[in-house]
Amino acid sequence: MKADPSPSSPRWRRSVALAFLVSSGGLLAASPAKADLRLCNMTSSRVGIALGYRDAQGWVTEGWWNLKARACETLLKGQLGGRFYYIYAIDYDRGGEWSGRSFMCTREREFTIRGTEDCLARGFDRSGFFEVDTGEQKSWTIQLTETNRPGGQ
Repeated sequence: MKADPSPSSPRWRRSVALAFLVSSGGLLAASPAKADLRLCNMTSSRVGIALGYRDAQGWVTEGWWNLKARACETLLKGQLGGRFYYIYAIDYDRGGEWSGRSFMCTREREFTIRGTEDCLARGFDRSGFFEVDTGEQKSWTIQLTETNRPGGQ
């Protein structure tokens, strides 16, 4: 579920490995294939997730999903309508973040924000999201993993 990120969490960059996997939709022939955008937290920390994507009205960012260690969450239900999605994640327990060069609007509390322009002037934070290219698949799972522990660099 969406939850507020901890405002006291330190935010420093760290190296992470990101594995992008296409969902199989089930192993049994009788199982219907699920078409969703899912994110799995494969770390030993709780993480906060923000999502950016383009819908019929334009760019939108949403957050926060609070994922326990080694847990998965469906961020968007149903067949994916776009090819590119954007993720920004915060490690609540050890600090650090998964980020990128695609800047979008966020805020500390639960949010849905339309548009990516003038974040600061509109009273929002500006965060760097990393891009996920789904290759136009109808279902996709993103896995966050860690290669370094904060303080171990």
